[in-house]
Amino acid sequence: MPGGRPRAFDADAALGRALEVFWRQGFEGTSLTDLTAAMGINRPSLYAAFGNKDELFAKVLDRYLDGPGAYAVAALAAPTAREVIERLVRGAVELTAGDGTPHGCLTVNSVHACGPDAAFARDLALGRRMAGEAALRRRFERAGDLPGGCDPGDLARLVHTLTDGIAVQAASGRSREELDRVAELALLGLLGGQARL
Repeated sequence: MPGGRPRAFDADAALGRALEVFWRQGFEGTSLTDLTAAMGINRPSLYAAFGNKDELFAKVLDRYLDGPGAYAVAALAAPTAREVIERLVRGAVELTAGDGTPHGCLTVNSVHACGPDAAFARDLALGRRMAGEAALRRRFERAGDLPGGCDPGDLARLVHTLTDGIAVQAASGRSREELDRVAELALLGLLGGQARL
């Protein structure tokens, strides 16, 4: 039995364009009209391929975390806790203030810039962020190079607070150069003489 009519658009490319719109404008700041215009499709095609706006955002968030945000998972594989921290902090600057991408962080914006009508997007992003922090805490629990008395959970929260702050500053217009200098100072404070100056 023949299937339905084939899609007349590249779903992967359309999802990439939706990611950029959500990243640049936030969940609540993005309308279906914004999405269909950027994706080059009409609403029925959007619904058929991706579901409603919430479902599309869930797919976009997965793509973000598996694509531009994948540096965070990769950083956990660094051999020492010090290197994990350095890769996360430097990666946050690259992701949120680098060239060729919107400034700021999709997950940070989704958690902090959503009203009650966007509870789905906020809760989804928050859940992903908390899972990332828990993975970082587990990585620090396995580390052999934490200073004595350093709580892995507190350290994970501190690193997340730092990377979130970088994202907020990037979204506020701070330059890559400014944030690189902030990252150097933060790493110097956290890691002592191990930071690259």
